Amino acid sequence: MISVNDFKTGLTIEVDNGIWRVMDFQHVKPGKGAAFVRSKLRNLRTGAVQEKTFRAGEKVGKAQIDNRRMQYLYANGDQHVFMDNESYEQIELPASSIEYELKFLKENMEVSIMMYQGETLGVELPNTVVLEVTETEPGIKGDTASGGTKPATLETGLIVQVPFFVNQGDQLIVNTVDSTYVSRA
Repeated sequence: MISVNDFKTGLTIEVDNGIWRVMDFQHVKPGKGAAFVRSKLRNLRTGAVQEKTFRAGEKVGKAQIDNRRMQYLYANGDQHVFMDNESYEQIELPASSIEYELKFLKENMEVSIMMYQGETLGVELPNTVVLEVTETEPGIKGDTASGGTKPATLETGLIVQVPFFVNQGDQLIVNTVDSTYVSRA
């Protein structure tokens, strides 16, 4: 058991028969009444985000999540195949459970698979990934003065806003948290 006063971003907890990851939290001490902790939680099974308020000092169960390094191999219809780098064991995850992560996954990429008591919860991506631009309008010389952006389609189908100087074939570093352009690779 862990006290809600010890919440940290990224902590996994068991609440209401679900496995939740703390995305954000705030300790609130009103002038009148008892202190409480306002939190934003993401369900690791369904992906749903919920705001929940706990009384200060309340205890919740700490979920022990095992992260296994695996390599993304290929898509087999609606299933996506991952292989454990040590045991060569393969698992399949349905596209519906990793819909957001598919925007960043390419073949042979190493990711972390979250496991809870033998149950596969999902894919944990690195903070940034390198993807190639497959389609974008060509930049026109002199367009960089305004600091504007244009849409670019990446090799996984993800569309991000990029500066005018980015061209087709460029390798880009993309933030996986908010799907934004970081820089050229």
